[in-house]
Amino acid sequence: MLVLFDLDNTLIDRREGLADWARGFTWSRRLPAEAESVICERLRERAYPADFVHLRVVLGLDDDPGDLWREYVEGVARSVRCFPGVREGLGALRGAGWSLGIATNGVGDIQRAKLTATGLASFFNGIAVSEEVGARKPAYEHFEAAAELCGARLGAGGWMVGDGPETDMEGGRVAGLRTAWVANGRRWADGHCQPDVVARGVTEAIEVILAVTG
Repeated sequence: MLVLFDLDNTLIDRREGLADWARGFTWSRRLPAEAESVICERLRERAYPADFVHLRVVLGLDDDPGDLWREYVEGVARSVRCFPGVREGLGALRGAGWSLGIATNGVGDIQRAKLTATGLASFFNGIAVSEEVGARKPAYEHFEAAAELCGARLGAGGWMVGDGPETDMEGGRVAGLRTAWVANGRRWADGHCQPDVVARGVTEAIEVILAVTG
């Protein structure tokens, strides 16, 4: 019994964590107020070391881009928070015998830093980060790697829980998993295959999985 989870804006509030970090970074460097929005826009979907080569120039900074990346990794890991009830929900799934995995796009050091800082890493049997496994969601190979890291097979079934219609829901469906979409205040958009479950938040998705399989 396998449940794979997206990380950013599914289990943790990356949007608010990024905004908090950008605000503090802007203040600490005495940058103009608009720098905060420049940083957030550049890093809104995902952050990579190359983004800080760009931001260094745009913001007129003298720092080495590698140092800026490390500052970002440490700062955002401190800033992000789990959504309410996440730890309790993951604990309930583990207690019910589920194998839990992370299936996330991004760079290994920042994704793992966030899992460690929020205390979530210990809940998971396997952690698949696109940079580390060599495949990005929605590629089948990413989900296959995530399942293998959990000691499971996609052919045995399971669930994918996430907030991305294409990366998580379509990718999970093609991988043969049932899908639970975390809406976070949004409405499901026409043009995408309907997920098995539409949940207001990740804890509701977990409750549905436990109820359906209990």
